[in-house]
Amino acid sequence: MTLSLRILSVAFLASLSGFAQSDLSVQKIMQDPNWMGTFPSDVAWNEQSNVIYFDYNPEQNVSDSLYKISLKNTSEIQKVSLDEIKTRVSSSGDYNDKRTAKLFVKSGDLYRYDIRKNQTHLVLDLGERISSPKFITDSEYAFIANNNLYVYNVELGQIQKKTNIQSGSSRDKDSKTSEKNQWLEEENLSLLEEVRVQKENRELREKNKALLEEEEYTFYLDKQRAFSFNISETGEFLTFQTYTPDSPDNTEVPDYINASGYTEMLNARSKVGDQTTQRNLYLYHIQKDTVFKVEVSNLPGITDLPEYTENYPDREWEEKERAVSFSDVKFSSEDQHAVVAVRAQDNKDRWIALLNLDIGSLKTLDRQHDEAWIAGPGIGRYYGGGTLGWLVDDQHVYYQSEATGYSHLYLHNVENNTQKQLTKGDYEVFNPQLSNDKTSWFFTSSEVHPGERHFYKMPVMGGKSTQLTSMEGKNSVVLSPDEKQMAIVFSNSNTPEELYLKKTKANATAKQLTEGQSEAFKAYNWRTPELIQFEVEDGAKPYARLYKPEESVDINAAVIFVHGAGYLQNAHKWWSSYFREYMFHNLLTDLGYTVLDIDYRGSAGYGRDWRTGIYRHMGGKDLSDQVDGAKHLVENHGVNPEKIGIYGGSYGGFITLMAMFNEPETFAAGAALRSVTDWAHYNHGYTSNILNEPHLDPIAYRQSSPIYFAEGLEGHLLIAHGVVDTNVHFQDVVRLSQRLIELEKENWELAVYPVEGHGFTQPSSWTDEYRRILELFERTIGR
Repeated sequence: MTLSLRILSVAFLASLSGFAQSDLSVQKIMQDPNWMGTFPSDVAWNEQSNVIYFDYNPEQNVSDSLYKISLKNTSEIQKVSLDEIKTRVSSSGDYNDKRTAKLFVKSGDLYRYDIRKNQTHLVLDLGERISSPKFITDSEYAFIANNNLYVYNVELGQIQKKTNIQSGSSRDKDSKTSEKNQWLEEENLSLLEEVRVQKENRELREKNKALLEEEEYTFYLDKQRAFSFNISETGEFLTFQTYTPDSPDNTEVPDYINASGYTEMLNARSKVGDQTTQRNLYLYHIQKDTVFKVEVSNLPGITDLPEYTENYPDREWEEKERAVSFSDVKFSSEDQHAVVAVRAQDNKDRWIALLNLDIGSLKTLDRQHDEAWIAGPGIGRYYGGGTLGWLVDDQHVYYQSEATGYSHLYLHNVENNTQKQLTKGDYEVFNPQLSNDKTSWFFTSSEVHPGERHFYKMPVMGGKSTQLTSMEGKNSVVLSPDEKQMAIVFSNSNTPEELYLKKTKANATAKQLTEGQSEAFKAYNWRTPELIQFEVEDGAKPYARLYKPEESVDINAAVIFVHGAGYLQNAHKWWSSYFREYMFHNLLTDLGYTVLDIDYRGSAGYGRDWRTGIYRHMGGKDLSDQVDGAKHLVENHGVNPEKIGIYGGSYGGFITLMAMFNEPETFAAGAALRSVTDWAHYNHGYTSNILNEPHLDPIAYRQSSPIYFAEGLEGHLLIAHGVVDTNVHFQDVVRLSQRLIELEKENWELAVYPVEGHGFTQPSSWTDEYRRILELFERTIGR
């Protein structure tokens, strides 16, 4: 009899054997998620603010379809027709000043949408892709095509090319033909009269054209590629970024199971230490008909060495200008000013800087420095981005900073060079946006509780904020274009996302519009995990989800779950993206296990110090938080210290390995899923933030990689990995397996999933993996 069948059939034995039972099984939990019901996602409004669109799947198809609810009849959910989808106005684009019209691009063509008339018409089909549409006036539209800025005058019906950016080099025109090829050409022309005449006529036409265009300025990209074009408000300036394609040492992942019957190689990422290429920012001054390269040499601290270099006194360190990347450039309304965020590619500095539109120089307004790495809500990661823009007065730049330890919203007056913090407290601010009339802010924050998200409105210059949502959990708000209504995707700890409608007022009542749970899902009484805090060795108090069994079935054993991603929050009051694990924890609790799910150091939602607590030592505080969680269970919840297991995937799999290798006296069993085993083999963008680069900071990698600690394995270990994982490569567990073999370790096993990548997709794979996890815990700590 299989374990899952045993669990389902022991009801009649319960009084005799003491075994617990559950209405759940691994097979039920891990089947296609459609069994749970259908839940809304990707919510958007129409431009008239009277229809809500969202992805939904009540028909249980292979993928979601587009549905809508009209505010005229909110009780009716309608599937959107294919014709309506084809004619639907893009959510991206540019509004005119009065917000009566919108420019957008569809299939590379430029369209204008009249909001009042609800009419769309094609403006331009150039035969080449148009992007970045922008209103200059109500009758002049700017756009990018083929790396250049154009302005279309509607009244005149004329298109004017404003810039001249070309690929290649000016030297290409003057390149000389080899002596051999020159001889062949001359010989051919002497033999064929008609060919010679055509060549002479062509050269004459080109000469006459050159005489007409000899004053035209041309910017040659040479070997660079252009991207990220930003058109100024008046259309008189264009900024663009460039990079030079390089050839990093990309890896390959073998796919053994595919339709061809042959092993095929999948291209994958490069490894940490393959630096991203230098980005350059250019300003095209159209009136001056010239391009300025934006230099960063005057940014304060641009040549600073990081503090970790002091750990390597025998190495010579060169102070040099660090590579940077840029955000989009933001122009004030009349092009009086422009601002850009510049980020060092080692992610230890972020500068908010004014861009001088006359000469293309930078003036620093704010330097954000972190010896770990710059990140946090509204600040962005790896490249530019983040919250950045201008107030309507054209004097104040807004941005977010972790200067206080939490990501908050700031204003900077560029006239008197003063800064003002708009939001304050031990909480974080997410996605601030200006109201249509520019007099208020709308934003989401964790002010009420780190495990809740609510929507707020606040005066533009700061002051008392008004909380507009009240349901306990996560309120993901999409404002209607007229800002009178809020479409809210809401969930709590044991209820998946549903769509609600509420007027944009604090005292209004939210109306539920969808109810997607299936009868099968509602039949089980899902637990609301207790959200607790406990103290760890350095005095910190992480949050955790606690699942407690009934006293009558408590087996005094515990399982600690470690969420993935590192920078992610899972001890909260809303429906978890780890919904399968949530259901599995209900099953474990039914069987008598206590389950703890910790937001360990490095997790999101708790500010800068929590986020950077793992700098240069993954498997340090993030692991000791798990150990202290186990101690908390022993001291406060009657758990037997010899009956504690641990499991997790991705980053959680990494922590599981570190736990089994370094804390064998705490953890008797562990399941490491799709786990990183050696950080020197992971990607650059994520790993270099936390551990720097392996050839520059080998100490950090040595103390953070499980493969170096494999000799410490004593308990029972399950390793599970997808063969076609292009994120954490299967190579990771192959190398670790060889290490365990050489160390003659026992009590470990490797489960291989040939068709799976990093995120499993097949119910059969999920079922097999979690059947093995449950069997591991039942066999080692369960009885």
